[in-house]
Amino acid sequence: MAMAKQEELPHWGSKGAINRAGEALRSGKLEAGQADILESWRMAHRDVINSFQSLLRARAKNLDVQVAQRLKRRSTIIDKLSRHDGMQLARMDDVAGCRLIFPNPKALHEFRTKVHHAKFKHILKNEKNKYNYIEKPSDRGYRGIHDIYEHRSKAKKGNPKCDGLLIEIQYRTNVQHAWATAVEVVTEVTEHQPKFDRGDRRYIELFRLASEMLARTLEESPPRLFVELSNKELYATFEKLNGEIGVMQMLVNLVINDWVGDRIEADHIILRISKTDGFRLYQFDLELEASAKLLELEKEFPEDNIVLVGARNVEEMKSAFRNYFNDVKDFVSMMVRAYAILDPETHSAMMAQYGLKA
Repeated sequence: MAMAKQEELPHWGSKGAINRAGEALRSGKLEAGQADILESWRMAHRDVINSFQSLLRARAKNLDVQVAQRLKRRSTIIDKLSRHDGMQLARMDDVAGCRLIFPNPKALHEFRTKVHHAKFKHILKNEKNKYNYIEKPSDRGYRGIHDIYEHRSKAKKGNPKCDGLLIEIQYRTNVQHAWATAVEVVTEVTEHQPKFDRGDRRYIELFRLASEMLARTLEESPPRLFVELSNKELYATFEKLNGEIGVMQMLVNLVINDWVGDRIEADHIILRISKTDGFRLYQFDLELEASAKLLELEKEFPEDNIVLVGARNVEEMKSAFRNYFNDVKDFVSMMVRAYAILDPETHSAMMAQYGLKA
């Protein structure tokens, strides 16, 4: 009986083995054998990603929807384990991820409803509104909707060894994605980390205000985070705080790396951002080669921001992962439009201050 049960396990072993590797990772005492288990388990999520991105792309065909995918970096897994003491690694539900970006909330909700009614074997693990951060934004101001699925392979197709692994599907509008992008850029290029609720609290508060400004003006959402503030008061509070820490000025001045699109020639791309080496791009025709290089780079540069990207074309990749190019022009443009709606009287002055044109 014990032998039969062991043979049914995937090559990385049991959930218990994964959780023990996670505890060792959290404490900084990961042994060689546990490191192999961890990487085998993490890389197995690539099959889960491929299964879901194929399904989602088929449904998004001919629609104004961007689909992207990502595998959680080892350094990000460590960070999440350190922030959540009681978390078991085998239950971490966002190691694999797919993101869909829509032109407006109506398109988002319609698409998600159709996915919920689709006939496939994958199992939705959450209640419909459990991770609805549009109706109830997070404490940091994040908006979007997440669903968690448990992978189930088709009969005679797919990889049954991956059954039981989890994947997070993120649904965002263009506005919500622009906001999240700006948060990630500030987290990446400064010592403050509003994405992870760390550092100077003023940065977190500023992005909470920005989230509310964009929701009220560009998506016509009712007040949710600052219900006590009128539109004009909301704008004034944002500008006062921005005057203290200068986030908008910093974002306007960031360099946009448009050169990347001219250099992409392969299907599988690794992006690496280092505070010392700057931006690095690695390209591979074969996914297996890209996955191997990803592991190599993560071990060699544990402090760097490294991601393996798969997307249909360059523009989609740049849009869905624009934070890796410091491209925050959408966020800045949207905020300028929000200024004009919230407080038209001072809109022209703000445009001049940031050096922007109408």
